[in-house]
Amino acid sequence: MKSVKKYVIGIASVILAGSLGVSCTKKYDEKLTRVEGNDNTSILQVYMAMVGPARNYVYVDSKPVNGSSMVWGSVFPTTAYGFTVPGGVRAFLVKDTATSSTQVPLSFGENLAAGKNYTVFMYDTTTAPKQKTVETNIEIPSDTSARIRFANFIYTTSAIPPVDIYSKRLNAVIFNNVAVSEVTNFIPYASAVTDTFYVRNSGSPNNIQNFKPGTAPAPGEFVDITLVLRPTGKRSYTLVYRGGAKSTGTTNGTVRTLSSFVNY
Repeated sequence: MKSVKKYVIGIASVILAGSLGVSCTKKYDEKLTRVEGNDNTSILQVYMAMVGPARNYVYVDSKPVNGSSMVWGSVFPTTAYGFTVPGGVRAFLVKDTATSSTQVPLSFGENLAAGKNYTVFMYDTTTAPKQKTVETNIEIPSDTSARIRFANFIYTTSAIPPVDIYSKRLNAVIFNNVAVSEVTNFIPYASAVTDTFYVRNSGSPNNIQNFKPGTAPAPGEFVDITLVLRPTGKRSYTLVYRGGAKSTGTTNGTVRTLSSFVNY
C-alpha cells in the first residue's frame, strides 16, 4: 500500500446567500477531486450525524465553507473528496443562520497537521451538538481492493452496549465492540462485489431492527438495519451508524440507519 503522490484539483466557488455577519474576504472552498495534501494545507470532510431539524453551515476561522446547508446524514463536500484549509490551529463554527432556529451553535478548535486528511463528525442533537475530529488515513491499495472503516454515532441519553458490524458475504463480524462516538481504523475489503452489512449489539448473533414502514409494533413487523455496498477498487469508505438508539420506526428524523460515504 502506498500514499497518494499525485493530485488533481478542482476549484468551485461557494456563495452563501444572505447576510451571515462574518467576513467573506476569503473562503476555504477549494474542492478536491482527489485526495491531496501538501506542506501548507490539510484536507477535511464534514459528516452530519446530529439528529433533529438541522440546517448547518460550517465556518473555519469565521469564513464560510459550505454553500448549501447540511442536513441530517449529509456529508460535505458532496461532489468531491474534501476541502482545503491551512494547517495549524483552526477555529470552527457550526450553526444555523436562520433567526428562528433553535439549533445551538457549536464552536471548537482543531490543530490540523499540514498534508493530512481529517473527518469532522457532528453528532448528538441540534440542541446539544457535539463533534469528533479524526484523522482519515488515506492509503491507496497496490492491488484492486478497497478500504472501509466504521463510525458509531448513534444518539443515546443513557449507556448502551457497543455494536458489531456483520458481513453477510463473509459470514463474519468485521468490526466488533465499537462504542458510541468511536471510529475504527480502515481495513482492506474486496472490491467489485456486493455485500450487505448488519448492526448487532456486541457479541449478539441478532441483528438490530427497525419496524417496517407504516406498521405498528407487532410480532413479525420488524426489518433488519442494513447497508448494501459494492466498493470500488482503491477507494476508501466510512460506514456510519446514526439516528436514535431508542427509535425503532422508519419514517421519522431519528430513525436508526447504517449508511456510508466515500473518503477517497
